[in-house]
Amino acid sequence: MDAQSRGRAEEIDPADQWVLNPRTGNYELRLDRSAAQQQPSVAAPRRPSSARTGAPGAPKAPKAPSPAVPGPRRGDGPPGRRGGRPRKGGGGGGRRKKVLVVTGGTLAFLLIAGSVGGYLYYDHLNNNLNVTDVGDAGTGGFKKDQPINILVIGTDKRSGAGNEGYGDAESVGHADTTILFHVAKDRSNATALSIPRDLITNIPACPTKQPDGSTKTIPGQKSTRFNVSLGQEGRDPGCTMRTVKEITGVTVDNFMMVDFNAVKVLSTAVGGVPVCLAKPVDDKDSKLKLDAGEHRLQGEQALAFVRTRHSFGNHGDLDRIKTQQQFLGSMMREMKSKETLTSPKKFFSLAEAATKSLTVDSGIGSIDKLTNLAGELKDIDLKNVTFTTLPVLDNPAEPEGKKATVVVDQRVADPLLKMIQADVSLTEVEKKEQAAKDAADAEAKSKADALLQGNRAPAGDVRVDVYNGGGPGGAASTTVNWLQNSKGVNKSSNRGNAPAKLDATQLEYAPNQADQARALADLMGLPATALKMGTADAAAKTPMKLTLGGDFKGAGVSLTAPQKAPEDIQRVEADKAICAK
Repeated sequence: MDAQSRGRAEEIDPADQWVLNPRTGNYELRLDRSAAQQQPSVAAPRRPSSARTGAPGAPKAPKAPSPAVPGPRRGDGPPGRRGGRPRKGGGGGGRRKKVLVVTGGTLAFLLIAGSVGGYLYYDHLNNNLNVTDVGDAGTGGFKKDQPINILVIGTDKRSGAGNEGYGDAESVGHADTTILFHVAKDRSNATALSIPRDLITNIPACPTKQPDGSTKTIPGQKSTRFNVSLGQEGRDPGCTMRTVKEITGVTVDNFMMVDFNAVKVLSTAVGGVPVCLAKPVDDKDSKLKLDAGEHRLQGEQALAFVRTRHSFGNHGDLDRIKTQQQFLGSMMREMKSKETLTSPKKFFSLAEAATKSLTVDSGIGSIDKLTNLAGELKDIDLKNVTFTTLPVLDNPAEPEGKKATVVVDQRVADPLLKMIQADVSLTEVEKKEQAAKDAADAEAKSKADALLQGNRAPAGDVRVDVYNGGGPGGAASTTVNWLQNSKGVNKSSNRGNAPAKLDATQLEYAPNQADQARALADLMGLPATALKMGTADAAAKTPMKLTLGGDFKGAGVSLTAPQKAPEDIQRVEADKAICAK
């Protein structure tokens, strides 16, 4: 029985009878007497606590039986069951289930899930999710007081009805569309960094969980396309997470993965995604055929739009990335529109489609955890969400006229990645938002900046022990050689690997070594946040301790993040509608 017919009587759709209460922000059933009598009695959402306790002013609970929450399910049983069989530890069909707020998909899922009211069956949506254990590839879960980094992976796996004809029907899937979604610590802004599928990079060795519970390590691969970091040779999304860290220097917290079918069902659930074309398109490969102007795409047409390579720009993957960013931005705007947020039918269809489309890691592998994540992101304004692409160049190893792959353009990419690593926004956040952030950080910033003020010791007087705590192999040795031979810091020593790894480079010093710390920070381009002063003075000739962290790229490469994005990066804010051309 499909979503449109289940629970209906005389063409009454249950979804149309859920109404948004503007006072509470929650959806409530509004049934007239005849409609209520025609609905079957099934499990109902739990009433608000105020209604259950009879608190003053609490709305009275409807006496009529509640209709089934609309939306397709796996199996034919009532909510809380699959295939008519009770869940472990569950009750019968009449047992009331705990319900949670959730909606959206991929990036849009993150941005709007916590911003709307409504009740959905908890167990039902949990059953929709696919969960993959990626071990220690990520942090194990985002933290409320830290930046959040989610890797959104669109795979070209041909799963789902009607998708067999797209390319290689036997493909296990590649990392076809990959976006590193960085959310600022203060939750005022976000950066969505697209990584080209044809980027030549190194894929690190990758431990993967096997069906029998064992772990198999997939060997690393040098100088290969980024898209083989997923699916090929048994690689799982954790391998893609590790590869992204290798490229960007950013540790990924969690991943969310979708396939071709997600574009079709999500665009349909929201009622179509508006797009604008600057010219007519007739692409035989993707089967996209549209006139110039505005269109509302869903289903097969939406998938064709994000897949087309031969319709816009230079007919390559980099321009396809721009088209996909425009589509995602438009989907976000559509999902946050009044028409979607006030439509119970769209709301339930969207939540159903989103959860069935998602594969996530165990760190966010439940509706509880996804809802907590959504709550962290719900207040980000789309004007402060910037889409950009990792800056790249044509691969110089390929002959002219046969360019098929790209390499990182370090000149532009390095400052962009440093901004993301240092949690610097690419957007102009509103003055009041920036003022709030500045007020919160003022004292800490003042103390950090003060460390860099005052006299600097001569390079020959600087004493420092250098440890490698996460930098490239041999980083301590090459740094000491650089300090001694290029900068005159002759009292520097290589101490090998640090006892523990650090994400960020750190210089530890005593109060009476502040002049040495300032001198070394200047020479190496260390930010104030890298300096850590102890509480007691050090004895004469005691060296400072420099630990090179995961952010360290090489001797002489500054770690100080720019405060403004490079002028020549590709970028667009999510609130702007742009015509594909």
